[in-house]
Amino acid sequence: MKLVFATNNLHKLREVREILGSNFEILSTEDINCREEIPETCPTIEGNASQKSHYLKNNYGYDCFADDTGLEIEALNGEPGVYSARYAGKNVSFEDNLLKVMSKMQGQTNRKARFKTVISLILNGKEYFFEGIVNGTIAENRNGQSGFGYDPVFIPEGYTVSYAQMSSELKNAISHRGIAVGKLVDFLKNIK
Repeated sequence: MKLVFATNNLHKLREVREILGSNFEILSTEDINCREEIPETCPTIEGNASQKSHYLKNNYGYDCFADDTGLEIEALNGEPGVYSARYAGKNVSFEDNLLKVMSKMQGQTNRKARFKTVISLILNGKEYFFEGIVNGTIAENRNGQSGFGYDPVFIPEGYTVSYAQMSSELKNAISHRGIAVGKLVDFLKNIK
């Protein structure tokens, strides 16, 4: 089965391809000559995922899926949430966003957080949603070299290491995106 993943994020693309394996051919936006920035202007994670998949379907005609992910930190009233990718402003790096979170978390005793991913799939003219949530904590210091974004400071519940300290196989198996993609894969396998 061939699907387009509506993302320009090469880290996400690689992660999803690893999770889906060889049963699916996942095309990138570049593969279909979509060079423009896909809008994500909705106030919710679900809304952004839906907006991105509809944009691709409406403008390029492919069955596709899009995700949006947010890190929600309890002590910061759910921030950065839907603004996770642009928490430190527009056109910023993962590092800028991470540094802002670390700065805001200085001195906080409540370190509870969760990662939430929502995938919007448009297939045969219908939209389906898949969600993955992982609870955890924000570390006081960054640890690890793997992954991207907030991975060096997010420690999932039941573990003592950050996402960035895990192998990609372990992270993909337990992560918020892994859970959501797993639900997507189960759905796709059952409609064949």
